[in-house]
Amino acid sequence: MELHGELTRDELNAIEREFTRLKDKCYLDHAGTTLYADSQIRAVQQCLTENLLCNPHTSRTTEDLIDQVRYRTLKHFNVRSTEYSVIFTSGATASLRLVAECFQFGTVGSFVYLRDNHTSVLGMREIVNTERIVPIERSQLLPKSATETEANVDADSLLVLPAQCNFNGVKHRLKVITEIQQNGLEGHDRARMHVCLDAASYAGTSFLDLGLYKPDFVCLSFYKIFGFPTGLGALLVHRDASSLLRKRYYGGGTVKLAMAGQNFHVKRDSLVECFEDGTVPFTSIVSVLQGFETLDRLVPATGPGRSSIERISIHTFLLGRYCYQRLEALRYDSGTNVVQLYHDTKFENCSMQGGIVNFNVLHEDGSFVGFAEFAYLASIHNIILRTGCFCNPGACQRLLGLTDEDVLKQFNAGHVCGDSNDLIDGQPTGSVRVSFGYMSQKKDVDRLLEMLEECYVRKTLRNGISRMQIASSYKKHFQPRLKLICLFPIKSCGAFKITDSWPLCRKGLKYDREFVIVDENGVALTQKKQTEMCHIRPRIDLKSEQMVLFHPDMPEFTLNLQMLARLSNGNQSVKLCQTKVCQDEVQAVDCGDKVADWISLALQTSGLRLLRQAEGEVRTAQQSSTKEIALSNQAQYLLINRASVQWLADKVPDWDDFEMGRNLDSLVDRFRGNLIVESVPPMEEIHWKHVTIGSNLNFVVEGPCSRCQMVCIDQTTGSKTVEPLRTIAREFKGKMRFGIYLSHLALDPVSDEIWLHCGSIIDGTIE
Repeated sequence: MELHGELTRDELNAIEREFTRLKDKCYLDHAGTTLYADSQIRAVQQCLTENLLCNPHTSRTTEDLIDQVRYRTLKHFNVRSTEYSVIFTSGATASLRLVAECFQFGTVGSFVYLRDNHTSVLGMREIVNTERIVPIERSQLLPKSATETEANVDADSLLVLPAQCNFNGVKHRLKVITEIQQNGLEGHDRARMHVCLDAASYAGTSFLDLGLYKPDFVCLSFYKIFGFPTGLGALLVHRDASSLLRKRYYGGGTVKLAMAGQNFHVKRDSLVECFEDGTVPFTSIVSVLQGFETLDRLVPATGPGRSSIERISIHTFLLGRYCYQRLEALRYDSGTNVVQLYHDTKFENCSMQGGIVNFNVLHEDGSFVGFAEFAYLASIHNIILRTGCFCNPGACQRLLGLTDEDVLKQFNAGHVCGDSNDLIDGQPTGSVRVSFGYMSQKKDVDRLLEMLEECYVRKTLRNGISRMQIASSYKKHFQPRLKLICLFPIKSCGAFKITDSWPLCRKGLKYDREFVIVDENGVALTQKKQTEMCHIRPRIDLKSEQMVLFHPDMPEFTLNLQMLARLSNGNQSVKLCQTKVCQDEVQAVDCGDKVADWISLALQTSGLRLLRQAEGEVRTAQQSSTKEIALSNQAQYLLINRASVQWLADKVPDWDDFEMGRNLDSLVDRFRGNLIVESVPPMEEIHWKHVTIGSNLNFVVEGPCSRCQMVCIDQTTGSKTVEPLRTIAREFKGKMRFGIYLSHLALDPVSDEIWLHCGSIIDGTIE
């Protein structure tokens, strides 16, 4: 299928040079935020360094630049300052809140909103000054005919609708704005109807002609259009609607007079001066000028009816249509669909559809693939997209066919907005969204399709007997035993494997995940971003109390643990740092410059530091507030069954197509377990409630381990694959779970005399 785009090849090449920082990544989340161009940021830097920008209450120069942004914003929407005012806010959400707080409904005015609105519109219900709150469906967005129009009483109603649905990109017929303003909304006879247009999604890639359509209020976010600056938006107010907003609070710069001794003030006359409290973010506002200039330069107008934004609209629509049609045509060998699309149009008309495509992936039997699984696989393929409900519960519920009872059932089952709980009883809780910007190209769509074909279409199960059926090493009456102990002294680095015995402490295995590598901003480093970390392999010598670091390209480095312990106890000067591990703020000791230099060189990343959890710093497991843990994710121990890993490996279709290797030990390493056991039958550990190792070490099972793309990193080479995560999701119906978490039942196992011994018999009980 050939794609005839709006942009020329020379223009696309020039645009591509502006985004070299993408490297091998494919960006498909322009509805979330578009990307800023390199030259745009250089122009912003030049503006800020060459101009003396002061508080606009002081500087006329700054005030003039801000006025230029107001003028340029209105010009972008084909309107002048005599008709609309531009009030700067922190974004579209703040603009919607401002309207909700200030709109005067009168005695019988109603707040009417489309169910397909963004969550920020739903939040308006909590603060509007009326009890008449009415949700409507898309089919109810009908103006009354002129002959049916009745005389309006002295009251005003407000209708809030999106210019474009951020869920699937369907656009509303903007002509309906004028019709409803003139004649009212069907079913609402008692008050004048005004329109607030949420244009945040629409304005990013479409031309909003306010010279032709004149909503009373328009809400915008500039990062949706330019990628930079964030935290800045605008509320556009039509001159005839300014009297409908009554503002109570006032801040600095918005009053002519305010008396401290008595409750008296006089607001300024201008709507803008009255509503922009305090000092506006003037450096961000001025940066908007470079955004407009960048669009005009990279996507130049080609004549009447072909402005920059109109060309972008056509370009993104064509990409969306190409993606939609390719997905719609995708089939398994059996002829069944690979995806289910969630759309209100078939991409016939650019005026009715934006460059957003929404779908879920299906298994060949028609069951759903969880969107979390798909997101993980996309991440492995360096494809950036969005999953979930996209802060639009109404559109999500309607298009996925969920009833109110379904939504409550999913919530009661543990699903909340933004989590990865993607399937409840086989029913999806959200979907996958891809969206396009002016820098998107056909090859981005092709890459998405290649991933779908590689991960789903071509992966049919092999016929014949599995290796599990012929593996002579598995005996029917095999007694489960502890095969291997693994600890990870440095979080997310390689394992230190013990084949004999190892002591326990109150946090789990002694020295397990006591250290963490952080970047120059103090952010903890993981293999998800730096796969090279698997090549750093610490080894602990209990007798000398030393940790030796190994890397294939570096001389070994020895760290004195006893000295670090003294520092942490406060016997010598120590540099305390704070980092965040699994959303917990952790106090830690910096291990010094020498080891920091060694790690930075090993990982080829400047500014890295090695931190050790400070003595006395207490973290507790998520499942139990009494179980202390080090820097591990959720529990003291993670148990992995080798037989279960082999069982999973046998479920991987077309095994020889993968570069995972066929060594069982290397596959087990991917799951980064502390206690490696072997049991027959496989997967029996998922039923255990308690575990006894040896004669007297008792553990409680805290629950299954939720897996992420870490299991797709080969711990020997650092390379990424799509397996085994995809097969985990398929076999467990979208639940990314493998392995079980354990906690020691002893309240305070602090003595080094408590040891785990490899070869010990494992007794797992289900009661």
